[in-house]
Amino acid sequence: MSDTGAVLQRYFDYFNAGDVPGMLDCLSEDVAHHVNEGQVRSGKGPFEAFCLHMSRCYRETLTDMVLFENADGTRGAAEYIVNGTYLETDAGLPEANGQTYRLPAGSFFSLDNGKITRVVTYYNLADWVRQVSE
Repeated sequence: MSDTGAVLQRYFDYFNAGDVPGMLDCLSEDVAHHVNEGQVRSGKGPFEAFCLHMSRCYRETLTDMVLFENADGTRGAAEYIVNGTYLETDAGLPEANGQTYRLPAGSFFSLDNGKITRVVTYYNLADWVRQVSE
């Protein structure tokens, strides 16, 4: 596995373990975090706050992961399935009562000197809302 592939695999292994400090160790200090619905967050502090919020509201495990990278190792991507439980109501979203969901998602990355400098995540929010509202 290439260095880029190893960094991405480590990042997702930490995600699945709920290890926010481990995830932060994979990131550059000035990481740009582009979330599916929202503003770009810059830096490790806002990324950590986002992860802690997500951990409070959701329990998620990513499966069926396929990693991709470009030839020079500066960009990567991942396709996966999000298997989750909605734990606590998130502002502006349906009420949480332990609903489970499963949806395809993808992430895109930029890397420099072995650190992730950009994380972009996409999923179908309407599909998620439908699943937790049924």
